[in-house]
Amino acid sequence: MTWRIEVFIQLKEGVLDTQGKAVEHSLVSLGHTGLKRVKVGKYIQLWVDAPSADQARAEAEKMCADLLVNEIIEGYTLEVEAE
Repeated sequence: MTWRIEVFIQLKEGVLDTQGKAVEHSLVSLGHTGLKRVKVGKYIQLWVDAPSADQARAEAEKMCADLLVNEIIEGYTLEVEAE
């Protein structure tokens, strides 16, 4: 079975998000004065063949650890759906 996995990656709390700050500054300068905070992250979709959702999740977690996520400064969440 094929599973679609959505990976949401963001910087951990306490890590300076310079891209988020730049976007925040630009939006405020464009008149969006009610804006409180901006965080910029990454969104990745994966399609994985695996017999179960648990095995697909485990494979995606390994991909995150191997390449997709810098676990020193980033955290991530996964959503797994049958395709």
